[in-house]
Amino acid sequence: MIGSALLGAPATKRVEGGLGSIQARFKVEHPGFALEVDLALPGRGISALFGHSGSGKTSCLRCFAGLDRPVDGYLQVNGELWQDSAQGYFLPAHKRAIGYVFQDANLFAHLTVRGNLQFGLKRIPAAERRIPLQQAVALLGIEHLLERLPSHLSGGERQRVGIARALLSSPKLLLMDEPLASLDLKRKLEVMPYLERLHEELVIPIIYVSHAPDEVARLADHLVLLEGGKVSASGPLKETLLRADLPFVLEDDAEAVVEGQVTAHDEAYGLLYIQLPDSAIQLRLPHARLPLGKSVRVKIKARDVSLSLQPAQDSSVLNLLLARVVDWINVEGQAHVLVRVQVGGEQLIARITRYSFDRLNIQREQALWAQVKSVSLLSPA
Repeated sequence: MIGSALLGAPATKRVEGGLGSIQARFKVEHPGFALEVDLALPGRGISALFGHSGSGKTSCLRCFAGLDRPVDGYLQVNGELWQDSAQGYFLPAHKRAIGYVFQDANLFAHLTVRGNLQFGLKRIPAAERRIPLQQAVALLGIEHLLERLPSHLSGGERQRVGIARALLSSPKLLLMDEPLASLDLKRKLEVMPYLERLHEELVIPIIYVSHAPDEVARLADHLVLLEGGKVSASGPLKETLLRADLPFVLEDDAEAVVEGQVTAHDEAYGLLYIQLPDSAIQLRLPHARLPLGKSVRVKIKARDVSLSLQPAQDSSVLNLLLARVVDWINVEGQAHVLVRVQVGGEQLIARITRYSFDRLNIQREQALWAQVKSVSLLSPA
């Protein structure tokens, strides 16, 4: 059975130089649709497959799992060869060390949560188990649910149990096919912190399928954009979101994702301080206290960034950041210019009018001030 569980794990072929990476090439032909991708993904962290319905996300995931056999394919995962058409080699699905999480947790209705977890655990020989039951239970926060039946769980709780069951199969690759798509906003927010914990605490690489930009921005390290069964872009999340040749940066809600560390909390005003990497620059935003030193992600929309040649005086804008112009994008037929600026070790994008662009006489490498009206925390919830 294929569900939120492992599909076996016998000895596999090794390949030289494959540690720390996932190499995948799939060519699949269906009536009315063809998938043709060639990917180099990091061997740790979350790689998101993003695109509209019908772009090929799930088809690509099924190839990773071995559920579809491409007419031409190659797959190695951190030094293990799972498929190579040139050699006539194909490791079937039930022999791949893969955990697969669907939109629906697919729990056994007649088993308690503990029974569902033990089902996943028992499929793996004791000597090959790398994640004990108690660790999976703690990671997903389901200790208090162990004796319940699935019918007595919320949608978010069922999905957390399904993810824990997948982890108990000790996978070397975790596949997640829109795991939050069937949940309402409240349940999504309930599950999201646990997905972040997986990212922070486990070394298992995750391929995460989604069409929700906020999910991708909050979780992913690497972004793959699929269109019509082909890869239109693949690269680190923060860089790919700001590429001038991709649609993200041209949309009305274009945004940058930046990372930083919590350095302080102003109790009197309820402000959280986040220091950007490779600089002393700090962002301030209204938020409850978080542990000092905690790594967080924030998003800053292009429409919330303005530029000035001088630091504003007596402004209500919280974040006035010294910046350097990287480049800009002129959008034909629009009254705006998108200006990319470097702030510490991160990049932002500002959406300003052509009039302002000319009045400020914007030049590459120019030093100026970025005024950030609003900053939104992506993690934690």
